[in-house]
Amino acid sequence: MRDRLADTIRMMEARAWEWDETLYAGSAGHYGTGRMPYPPTLADAIGKELDLDGTGRLVDVGCGPGSLTLLLSPLFEAAVGVDADHDMIIEARRRAREANATNIEWRHMRAEELPADLGMFRVATFAQSFHWMDQLLVARRVRDMLSPGGGWVHVHATTHRGVAGDDPLPYPRPPWERIDDLVAGYLGPVRRAGQWSLPAGTRAGEEEIMRQAGFTGPTRIKIDGGLVVDRGIDEIVSAVFSLSNSAPHLFADQLPTFEADLRRLLSEASPTGSFAERRRETAVVVWRPSSRT
Repeated sequence: MRDRLADTIRMMEARAWEWDETLYAGSAGHYGTGRMPYPPTLADAIGKELDLDGTGRLVDVGCGPGSLTLLLSPLFEAAVGVDADHDMIIEARRRAREANATNIEWRHMRAEELPADLGMFRVATFAQSFHWMDQLLVARRVRDMLSPGGGWVHVHATTHRGVAGDDPLPYPRPPWERIDDLVAGYLGPVRRAGQWSLPAGTRAGEEEIMRQAGFTGPTRIKIDGGLVVDRGIDEIVSAVFSLSNSAPHLFADQLPTFEADLRRLLSEASPTGSFAERRRETAVVVWRPSSRT
């Protein structure tokens, strides 16, 4: 009886979250407004580490609306952005047209469907996306898509909110703790993710998985934060809606009421509607395929 109960608990934990297409439903249009852009020095650092010279191809897996793809595509002859959310790909195509980025192909597909006849690549990038995937499966498949001397780049960044602190800034900091409490008041205390929940947060253990998949390293690069960024109420509202745990669809018919409460909270925190934050540090982790014998 005790063994069966333990097995049941393990099965429930294993099924605590499964990917579904609603994970970021309604969020794509909020990224451009709500997420702070990656620092330009990020492209310089990646290019220097991997000796990028405008040749070869890039695949950005879990590309979202193409923020990293667009930043890095000038370092390559061609790039492919892959994402499982259809609206994210539509938004990425729109942003690419606005930027006149003509060397990028966009593909609506899950990372688990790779290689999908996409060919070989010099670099594969993952930014705030790998934890949503079948990590070992994806790592092994992407490894086989990398050309000799190629690399896997994982960008760790928090772009929807800045660093907490009490140092003086030109405007008040967004009241993120109160915002989190407001979200929890509508959606409950357990983090939501699509039709599921994440009581223990997203998966960890990336380094062990990468070594199992045949990668060596990593090399770590830090891109300094600290830059003060001015933000308005619309930007903070979009930042909230750009997150998987507070994506618009989760609020269902309460969405207008939640947004009104959120805007009221922000207006009380800053009557002028202006906020300021310090950007967080961006961490880059570079892995290289090990030699096959």
